[in-house]
Amino acid sequence: MLDALSSLVSTAGQAILAARAGPLRPRAKGDLSPVCVADEAAEAVILEGLARLLPGVCVISEEAASRLLPSKPPETFLLVDPLDGTRDFLAGRDEFTVNVALVQGGRPRLGIVGAPASGMLWRGIEGNGAERIELPPGAPVEAARARIPIKVRPAPPSGLVVAVSRSHLDAQTEGFVARLPVLERLTSGSAIKFCQVAQGTADCYPRLSTTCEWDVAAGHAVLAAAAGVVLTPEGEALRYGASERRFRIDAFVAWGDPARAILPCEGREPRSGGGGPSERA
Repeated sequence: MLDALSSLVSTAGQAILAARAGPLRPRAKGDLSPVCVADEAAEAVILEGLARLLPGVCVISEEAASRLLPSKPPETFLLVDPLDGTRDFLAGRDEFTVNVALVQGGRPRLGIVGAPASGMLWRGIEGNGAERIELPPGAPVEAARARIPIKVRPAPPSGLVVAVSRSHLDAQTEGFVARLPVLERLTSGSAIKFCQVAQGTADCYPRLSTTCEWDVAAGHAVLAAAAGVVLTPEGEALRYGASERRFRIDAFVAWGDPARAILPCEGREPRSGGGGPSERA
């Protein structure tokens, strides 16, 4: 099933790139976030594929949810963001992703994050590890050019590499980052930031502003499969399926090394290390 879902994410990525070649017709949704024909093309591919692969399983997908929010989901359901990073996509950047996660008991147990523009796909299953795959958009997973197991790294004593959002970096997150021993920042959009932590090229990804469950679940699953953690500011495990909150997440911090996790609600200072941060987009 992981292979079948990975191939579906690849096909959705191909649909996004095809739509990118024509008029995108962007517009604002009710929450003022952008949507375009590429979001809708990818969602159509994914919803059709999931109905075939997992008939009867509840699917909560961003664009469908923007029209009609589902009632309380069952114990097992799927969270889908057909095009994560639409704002950056419309700006001509290549950091957008396709996100699919399987949630059971409020936890993301399986996650796939595809980056069509770079031909990369990250995936993982809780307890079974995570990997990065080089896969041309539209190709089945059997055609992967390379498969590389990935795992988080111990936080280096010289300082942390922190992944931050390009479009949603708020003052609260900046304040938290200022408390960390930051050696370098990686600035990007979409769930790629989770994957950077999962593969050990970053150590931390904080987001202390509101986002949605479909933005987070797939990257969370990949990171957890790679032995990382995603916590609320109070240090609790992030849970999914909050229909009463319109599937909103107030804040989280993703860490590669759980032993070095610093919480925004803690008054203590983090361990010392590193000099001033550099910036890398």
